[in-house]
Amino acid sequence: MVVEASLPTIGTVVITAIVDSINPCAIGVLILLLSTFVVFRKSRRKILLFGILYISAVYITYFSAGLGLTYFLHTIPLVIAQYISLFVACLVVAGGILEVKDFFWYGKGFSLAISAKHAKRIHKLTKKITLPSLLFLGMFVAAVELPCTGGPYLAITLLLSQNFNTTAVLLLALYNLIFVLPLLIILVLVYSGMKIHTIQMWKHAYKHYMRLAIGIILIGLGWLLILIANGTINFG
Repeated sequence: MVVEASLPTIGTVVITAIVDSINPCAIGVLILLLSTFVVFRKSRRKILLFGILYISAVYITYFSAGLGLTYFLHTIPLVIAQYISLFVACLVVAGGILEVKDFFWYGKGFSLAISAKHAKRIHKLTKKITLPSLLFLGMFVAAVELPCTGGPYLAITLLLSQNFNTTAVLLLALYNLIFVLPLLIILVLVYSGMKIHTIQMWKHAYKHYMRLAIGIILIGLGWLLILIANGTINFG
């Protein structure tokens, strides 16, 4: 039985973006950056300015990459797109299983995380903060965070590519706005005087639940992509 479906609803995009936005990787890098600002005794005004520039670089990089990927997937012939959808679906489901595994056995076995090599590079970049380096850091972090944050985003871009139009672009823009929203909230909290240590403790206490939420969403999105690829759901 084939089910006719339209472009993913705003609810699907919003829920996926909210879950993706609480990813420990993205939050952890911002905390590291803000900690560096505090250590070097940057004024609150500079912390706010630098933080906004960094988050803007992350947003622009993610949105640009997502837009290009969505358009590319849209232009692929249907026969090839079906196989790509199945491949991506399997990756997404596998990623979800890994995230759920980390809820029960965090740090054991393979996990979706920034590689040690890239983590070391990020740490070095945070020590030499200038406006150009800050923008580069945002773009670099957005790229190397993909093993952590790429699963939900890849699934959403594949769904949006089924009917690429102005609405799809707006939904993609909304997704990325929600993705960086927790980073903006953390920035405002630090600017308002909250201690970095308090935020670090919160992240440590809830990172397992973040992983679980991401895992469940990924598995659900993966199965949705499988249903689309085998023709059970048809985007008209």
